[in-house]
Amino acid sequence: MKKSNDHTNGIVIDFDSGIIPPPYSHVYRLALDWSGSELTAELELHYTDREELTVDEILDEGFTAKDDFSFKGTLDYVWKKVVSIEFEKTKWSGRQLDEGGLTLSVLEDGKTGAAKAPSDQEGWQMLAQDVIQAIYETSKKEAPLTVNYRQVTNEESIDCSITMNFSNREAVLVLKNNSRIINWEYAVQLMKLVFSPDYNYDIAKETAGNKRGSYIECGDGYWHELGKGVVNIDTSFDAVGKIKDGFENLIEE
Repeated sequence: MKKSNDHTNGIVIDFDSGIIPPPYSHVYRLALDWSGSELTAELELHYTDREELTVDEILDEGFTAKDDFSFKGTLDYVWKKVVSIEFEKTKWSGRQLDEGGLTLSVLEDGKTGAAKAPSDQEGWQMLAQDVIQAIYETSKKEAPLTVNYRQVTNEESIDCSITMNFSNREAVLVLKNNSRIINWEYAVQLMKLVFSPDYNYDIAKETAGNKRGSYIECGDGYWHELGKGVVNIDTSFDAVGKIKDGFENLIEE
């Protein structure tokens, strides 16, 4: 498959979740065309095998009865650069996918080339999910994620928030009534840390604490105290400590 070619207009990403059970099992086809002045995206997302489940069983897993989604429109051009650079350095596995996975096809002169599997399946699946999140935000299906953080010391209480705008790939920090764009990759890694510990909702509050400590709200309206309501799942990895460090670094900059 050619990667560097003046006639390459974009790529098509096909994904099959494989053997995971419903309501999680799904397939999608994501076409990204950068031949024009804007990046055109087409998404067809379909959840599979749900006829085996009742509506209540689907709802109990946090889904709805209508999760299939289609989109055709334009995305911020920043995504053209991100996807095309990743495509240029792609290495291929040279094998057929047996139990689900992701394949890529070139869009060239209006035609779709043969599908091939990239070696870095995890990396491409994460990138595709980021683009899909950008589509959700662009289409107003979902709002950007905002995580709020409060640090209380003996001297002061400091509030800040990070909003992850996948639509234009910008992370915005609001601190002391001032906002600024921070490094995207730093924010992404911090968000991964934020969602890696165990959150105890039985002791969560609807308002942030005022006693000495660190508090976090992950976009759902519930505040948790790090170290009490938020605890590490893996004792060998201090996610809670790294979350504190990540926000404190931003506060101190």
